Amino acid sequence: MAVLERYCISDFQDEVRALVARGSIDRQQRIYELKKFFGDRQWPEVEHLLNEHDYLLRGRIIDLVGAECWTND
Repeated sequence: MAVLERYCISDFQDEVRALVARGSIDRQQRIYELKKFFGDRQWPEVEHLLNEHDYLLRGRIIDLVGAECWTND
């Protein structure tokens, strides 16, 4: 389970990128799928953070984390 302690949006995005990198979640899944990685107490905070930054729960995770940057092309 991911740990959320008063993250700013960039910290949260880093946490989600780590979940994507581990293969725990796919970039094409909906943002609301992240709920399974956060406890019931944390999820309202996550929703509030996302709402503050105009992210919709029905949006895709790729919208939240942005495009990948490949350094060895």
